[in-house]
Amino acid sequence: MYKALIACRAGMGSSVLLKIKVDQVIKENNMPIETEHGNLDSVIGFTGDLLITMEDLTNEMKDKVKYALGVRNIVDKKEIQEKLQNFLDSKE
Repeated sequence: MYKALIACRAGMGSSVLLKIKVDQVIKENNMPIETEHGNLDSVIGFTGDLLITMEDLTNEMKDKVKYALGVRNIVDKKEIQEKLQNFLDSKE
């Protein structure tokens, strides 16, 4: 089981919606990923496998986590599924 942190700058709005959509995709596709929610400060000390955030934050976070996944449209479940699958494929 992989651990993912879903975060945005403040951890208030967009990342909450993103967590809901990511959790739906994970459940619908039976993906071995557990999620937790936070803001970018939560990255400090995060020892999980994956950071899921907005696409514009991905580059600045790449050196702080093992794998950073950026989502352009936080309500697009197809985009989320493709990017989560790419993450899982990279672990095989």
